[in-house]
Order: sequence, then structure tokens, then C-alpha cells
Amino acid sequence: MTAGRFDMRDVRRLERHLARSIPRVRKDARAVTTRGALNVKNNWRANARATSGKHAKHYPRTVGFDIAAYGRDLFMATIGPDKAGIQGPLGAILEYGSVHNPPHNDGGRALATEMPQFLAQMELLAARGLAWW
Repeated sequence: MTAGRFDMRDVRRLERHLARSIPRVRKDARAVTTRGALNVKNNWRANARATSGKHAKHYPRTVGFDIAAYGRDLFMATIGPDKAGIQGPLGAILEYGSVHNPPHNDGGRALATEMPQFLAQMELLAARGLAWW
């Protein structure tokens, strides 16, 4: 039996591929997070317009989002009503309900609608970043 040889060329090619892919995946992950947050915001606003009624007609416009970066690899979107906006403070009452009002769950429904697409896009980024053949 002869000893097998290990060819390091493929390992080096993979190393170069990953070194090129990581910055692209980071940039694309931020774009996917931003797009997902925008979709949730727009769906939340649409849900709120449908459920808030005439007494909270300005509330849907207060829903917005911010993207925060925690290092180079982690992005987080904060989505919801701006309490400084007209009727923004009504967000908690409309979203979660009160003694006299049932919860609307406008944001929760918007997030549930977007989540499958967001996860699919993140999985695609990971697959593209690792594919090298």
C-alpha cells in the first residue's frame, strides 16, 4: 500500500475564495437587513392604516426603522413607532392592547410576513459565500 498525497492547492483556493467572499457577504447582509426592515415598516404601516381607525389616522406615519451595526458582522434593525411623532405614543396601546382595546398586532403580523423571505435571503448569502467550485 502506498502513502497518499494531499494536494494543498484546493485548500489554498478555498482560503482565497473565503477571503474574497467575506467582505461581499458582510455588505450584502447589511443590504438584506435594510430591505427586510423596510418591508416590515411598510407592512406595519399598511396594517396600522387598516386597523387604527379614524381616531389614530396619523399613527401609521410614525412607524419607521433604524439599522445599527455591532462590529463588522452583526446588524440589527429596530422597527416601530417614533414616540416623538404625532400619535406615536399610541403604538404600545394599539400594538399590545389595553383594558379597553384589543391588541392589533400590526407589527407582529408584518414581521411574520417578512420573516420567511428574510431567512431565505440570508441562507442564499451563506450558500453563495461558501460555494467555490
